[in-house]
Amino acid sequence: MFTKIKNSSIGFLAVLFLMIAAAGALLGTGFFPFFRWYLLLLVIGIGFFPLTRILFPAFCDGGWLFSRVIGIAVGGYAVWVLGLAGILQFTGHRALTVTLIFIGACWVLFMLRPVKQKPDINRMIAEEVLFFGLFLFWAYLIGFRPQASGTEKFMDYGFMAAMYRSTSLPAKDIWYGTDAINYYYGGQYFGVYLGKMCGVGVSYAYNIYRAMIAALGFVLPFSIVHQMVLDRFKERPHAGGWAAAGGLIGGAAVSLAGNGHYVLYGIFGKALGLSMPDGRDYYWFADSTRYIGYNPVNTADRTIHEFPAYSFILGDVHAHMCNIMFVLTAVALLYAWICTGREKKYIPDARFLAAAALIGMFQWTNFWDFAIYFTVAFFCILFRALHSGCGSRKRRALTAVYQTALLAVVSAVFSIPFRMQFQSPVSGVKFCQTHTPLYQLLILWGFPFAVFVLLIVTVVRDNRGIKQDAVTKRDTDTKQDTVTKRDTDTKQDTDTKQDTVTKQRLPDYFALILGLCAFGLVLVPEIVYVRDIYESSGYPRSNTMFKMTYQAFILYGMMMAYAVICFLASGRRARRVTGIVAAAFLGLTLGYFPTSVRQYIGNIFQYKNYQGLDAAAFLESAYPDDASAIRWLNENVTGQPIVLEADGDSYSTACRVSAMTGLPTVLGWYVHEWLWRSDPEDLNRRSADIQTIYTSDNTEEVQSLIEKYGISYIFVGSEEYAKYGTVNTEGIQALGEVVYSSSGAFIVKTAEG
Repeated sequence: MFTKIKNSSIGFLAVLFLMIAAAGALLGTGFFPFFRWYLLLLVIGIGFFPLTRILFPAFCDGGWLFSRVIGIAVGGYAVWVLGLAGILQFTGHRALTVTLIFIGACWVLFMLRPVKQKPDINRMIAEEVLFFGLFLFWAYLIGFRPQASGTEKFMDYGFMAAMYRSTSLPAKDIWYGTDAINYYYGGQYFGVYLGKMCGVGVSYAYNIYRAMIAALGFVLPFSIVHQMVLDRFKERPHAGGWAAAGGLIGGAAVSLAGNGHYVLYGIFGKALGLSMPDGRDYYWFADSTRYIGYNPVNTADRTIHEFPAYSFILGDVHAHMCNIMFVLTAVALLYAWICTGREKKYIPDARFLAAAALIGMFQWTNFWDFAIYFTVAFFCILFRALHSGCGSRKRRALTAVYQTALLAVVSAVFSIPFRMQFQSPVSGVKFCQTHTPLYQLLILWGFPFAVFVLLIVTVVRDNRGIKQDAVTKRDTDTKQDTVTKRDTDTKQDTDTKQDTVTKQRLPDYFALILGLCAFGLVLVPEIVYVRDIYESSGYPRSNTMFKMTYQAFILYGMMMAYAVICFLASGRRARRVTGIVAAAFLGLTLGYFPTSVRQYIGNIFQYKNYQGLDAAAFLESAYPDDASAIRWLNENVTGQPIVLEADGDSYSTACRVSAMTGLPTVLGWYVHEWLWRSDPEDLNRRSADIQTIYTSDNTEEVQSLIEKYGISYIFVGSEEYAKYGTVNTEGIQALGEVVYSSSGAFIVKTAEG
């Protein structure tokens, strides 16, 4: 099944065991949850490897680094669908059982369908060491600032906590407890799916899941670019070294790098006397994600242009970050697909179907990525149609139409379970009234665009060289049997050209597809935007630019890594110089990572500051009056009964009870629910009703509201006193049984409970 294990691999295994020992020393109480999570990932990876080998037959490692992601997608999706259908309760044991059934099916599939090429076990071991090292590294970093508090962490943690509590799917919306979640929550779901299976509670799962995604955010681009370079230069000496270098650059460019803004403002800002927002004389790591509309200030057009390194360090387990592992897997599947030979007429390829299924799933994990990667897949379809050399132009056009239709159908089928219970808050598309100044676009995206243009020039020139060689070869051939020989030579030249494209130039074209799609994603927010509630408050195209340029950064990162290696490995001096310059600039962008770690996480070399991986450990310091009451709810209340607390503004400290317990409340963060449900009148009514319950002395009115919303518990603590001033304490306590009272906070269980 595998190649023989070399002595070097034994050394890698020794390194792995040493890192496991180091994890035990570094992670403290978080080690056992971390290690159980890793063992589960290893089991899933090994279990789904037979399927992955079939999907990635040409990858030197059989697609090992993607096997755990494919396993998570297959097992998690199946458990979710069965849960939505009411067939399966969403518990750890049941989820594990379903996953093991799929693993068994994968190994049966391997026995029935062996693959000719043996995967390189030595490379797989080395890659596993790389993954574990990054997984541990991120877990260690996160432990210096593990709190699930600030930005949108309350929402992300609350979603996960709600699904931990719920044995049915979808779970109730923590901030609109009478209904289910109306958001693309798939990313958070997969973290809960893994956490439940390995018995890790939500407070640890939140941060371990973060670390896993960050580690995958490096190793998956590593695998893609590594294989692209290997395919391109496999006939060259030292091809393995170039491939490894390309993979490492790709992983770093996607997961650790900043954008051009960091280079200009973060490195050279003071020397050049560049101004910062709010009159600051120093660079802050978030500045590179809030540049357009913020510096200089434009209150009519404030935008967002984040990227993975910022997300990994900030710590929001949000949809765009969670979906990174799946979008990279879809990209790898598309690359594996275009590298396959000709398909048998209209029989769909397994890689294409798998990519289409993942893209359909994106409607549930991150809705924006569905449209983005449907487009990437469409360009891959066009490429195959143009370069397949299979049949007439009409037949190739029909094949492209058929494959596009198949992509649409398969993706639609896999999104049906989500779309049946999701109401989109989008209110159409509109042409942009404001546009980004050209100099700001160049600062943010000028470098990757320049590399893209240079890669286009390189590929075009190389192709001209191939054509010229073919013509020269034909002209120097003997002209015997003129007519017959001419036909034969023409066919041979066509075959030679096709063989060259297929075997040597496919990585070039795929890199161009990535660059073209990335360029389009940067361009689209300059033309149109998707309308939402932020349109009237000075952020009309903010969300559109955010989601599109986030993926542009990922696609550009892989394209640049491949291009840099192509330039450096070239025999032409000008290209090598270009590669050195591009690599140097890319190296400067990598400075964003240590800068942001130092600014936001702190000094990671002072172990005394390490706090552990418990995301909820901050409660006692942040909410000294409420922490014990919140923990009482977690320990004594099962399921998802509605617990009333004060509602509040988004991105605030309000709604800490629902966020930290997963217990739904009547209304939580106002703007978020406005975005998700587009019904501000109902939200205003709920907010007024909550205030009535806390402050009114009209017992009948209060009781009717409790019955209306099905409130089982009423929480009274610091936020309620701060928001409403005078709380009718005696009246609330008279509504039921006081089940908890301490440190100024108390909880009443109503008759509804």
